[in-house]
Amino acid sequence: MNVGRSLLTTAEWQARAEAHRERVQQFTGPWRERRARGDVHPVYDFLFQYYHYPAGKLETWHPDAHERVIDSREARARFTAPAYATADGEIRRDARLLVPKDRDTLDHALQVLRATEARPAHFGCYGMHEWAMVYGGHEVRHAEIAPLRLPQAEVDAFVESRPVACSHFDAFRFFAPAAKPMNRVPLVWATRHDSEQPGCIHANMDLYRWAFTAMPWIGSDLLWACFTLAMELRVLDMQAGPYDLAAMGFAPVRIETSEGRDEYQRRQRELSERGSALRARLIDAVSAIAVQGVSRGP
Repeated sequence: MNVGRSLLTTAEWQARAEAHRERVQQFTGPWRERRARGDVHPVYDFLFQYYHYPAGKLETWHPDAHERVIDSREARARFTAPAYATADGEIRRDARLLVPKDRDTLDHALQVLRATEARPAHFGCYGMHEWAMVYGGHEVRHAEIAPLRLPQAEVDAFVESRPVACSHFDAFRFFAPAAKPMNRVPLVWATRHDSEQPGCIHANMDLYRWAFTAMPWIGSDLLWACFTLAMELRVLDMQAGPYDLAAMGFAPVRIETSEGRDEYQRRQRELSERGSALRARLIDAVSAIAVQGVSRGP
């Protein structure tokens, strides 16, 4: 898709930067307050804890990939090297300034995104990964703030009664040792991306990872879209888990029942469709960077 190159005035980009900061701070503000108190929210804090993208960077706005800003004192203070360059009265990103290490990182992200997009989507896992993580009472991670909503024996019996088909290594690696042999998909670190598929809620959550990996080149609007999708996926992830989150306002998706599994799969499919659209946008954006980014030479 060809997008016309837009030139933003100082007033235009400042307004968008402020609007972006305000929407992001709906999440980063409470996260900072909880962290200062030593509190943890098992749902909303996950993206900050697991992905380690600084809240300040998430709040900092960057223009979309096709946009430039008019050169000004304010713009020069905001949009700086090494990503931005000034020429002909404009400030724009220049992918030729990418160092080889960063270019390799983007190439890897693009490979994973394309490979995941090319695989068929599967929707038969039903969120069993969270149950496999606490199988046998192994490291119930949220025990102090979100206890199990079923007795441990019932949790274990449910894991043993259902197929476990996790395709995402970074979920599988947290399985209880006794639950790992139950997984139908063989997963190892060396080939961890080879099984990722577009139906997986973790592969779609990781779109946020690949988006911030590609910052500031892709722009904050696409990053924010990936963040909000990841947050909705995390909500479903925890609702379908064995935890009691009623005190936090989250009703369980009872995947131990056929009705709960139907609800999980319906929501999983809806979120996967959004993930597929964002994955395609990421592939287009990162591909454009790869085409533009040529070695500067010695």
